[in-house]
Amino acid sequence: MAKSFIQSLPKAELHLHLEGSVEPGTLAELSRRHNTPLPTENNRYDVRGSGDVLSEEDVRRLYSYKDFNGFMLAFKSVTERLRTPEDYELITYRLMQKLRQQNIVHAEVYVSVGVIRWRGQDFGPIFEGMERGRERGLRDFGISLLWIFDAVRHFGPEAAAEVFDLAAQYRERNVAAIGIGGDERRGPAEWFRDLYKKAADQGLRLTAHAGETTGPESVWSALNIGAERIGHGLSIAQDPELVEVLAHKQVPVEICLSSNLRTGVCAGFGEHPLKSFFDEGLMVTLNTDDPAMFQTSLCKEYELAVEEFGFSRDQLREIARNSFEASFLPVEKKLRFLQQVDGFAKR
Repeated sequence: MAKSFIQSLPKAELHLHLEGSVEPGTLAELSRRHNTPLPTENNRYDVRGSGDVLSEEDVRRLYSYKDFNGFMLAFKSVTERLRTPEDYELITYRLMQKLRQQNIVHAEVYVSVGVIRWRGQDFGPIFEGMERGRERGLRDFGISLLWIFDAVRHFGPEAAAEVFDLAAQYRERNVAAIGIGGDERRGPAEWFRDLYKKAADQGLRLTAHAGETTGPESVWSALNIGAERIGHGLSIAQDPELVEVLAHKQVPVEICLSSNLRTGVCAGFGEHPLKSFFDEGLMVTLNTDDPAMFQTSLCKEYELAVEEFGFSRDQLREIARNSFEASFLPVEKKLRFLQQVDGFAKR
């Protein structure tokens, strides 16, 4: 299948972390800006003086982890180099530039507000930087972008409450939803039941990472606290009843192929449930999760769906439609984007 078809297909991305979009060249630039050395492969800090110029190759080594823990350490290293509102403006703008190159016309982007708060940073100015980047990206590239404020579930409900309160505070400024990421085992979804209800009452939409590193019980728990979309959801395949419920209710599942293989939560494409989910009627979407850190793009994820699972053009169009159907956009904007996909289908 021609790459040009995938490139031209109008698409949305719904599971995309701002911090995970930072390309090696940008992270090296930020490291020079703040005179911060990068960790070496064994996670001990580079001993070179601050006068030494860090190369993109240093960052590529940082991104060459082998498992989920290695990924988390690399992600932490990225967040340590995001210090100022200008840093967040820069990475937001460059992300939107990448989206434009792939004909991604809408994105819903996770921001690790829980990590920002944990680091003791003042979030207000950082959010202003993010919004400046978004506004520039909208003007220069025409990209629609909404924010999802992500709490770290293993930091506990008290820390999450602060994140969700900030989401409510900025809800009128392109903040669409809240979510919980982090360690599923150390932060069960039940902890956040009351907070999710409060967020919903405040007009926020609800997401949750679930079933990535744990069993289907984590996905059931996410549904039970009100999650409207499931991030990853690999272990759904282990529970036929859960598959049936998700298919019947059309709860979107945000699939991230390269992420699942790079973090080691899935051993190979042969074990990945993407095609079975699609065939069983689940509303699946394709996403990159952390594109720079997994050396991928949304176009590449669509290509993998063809190469590894045999998806046809019509099936890719359906996945593209799903990405807009599952979005948190207002109905009128959602319909406008769906018309773009349908118009493309008639070519």
